[in-house]
Amino acid sequence: MYPLYLAKVERKGRSKQELDEILRWLTGWQQDELEEELAQGTRFDDFFARAPQLNPARQWIRGVVCGVRVEEVEDPLMREIRYLDKLVDELAKGKAMEKILRKEA
Repeated sequence: MYPLYLAKVERKGRSKQELDEILRWLTGWQQDELEEELAQGTRFDDFFARAPQLNPARQWIRGVVCGVRVEEVEDPLMREIRYLDKLVDELAKGKAMEKILRKEA
């Protein structure tokens, strides 16, 4: 899925570095570890299961992805995927990184 996410954000003038920052924020991966996971083509279930530290602030990710409210997704893996989808959507829509990463202004 990473190549699709990357193509989406680059079409909207955003960068690979910004996408990677979102992935690191969400999962706790270091950049070299993230690149290794991506190079191996790791599946979502393994990617999130092995994530060093899922960011507790991800609970503040709200909104709709594909017609489904992210905060209402019951399946834990699907919720993590929807969190990522929502963050990528926000990046592609031009939202500031501070807001995407739920940082204090």
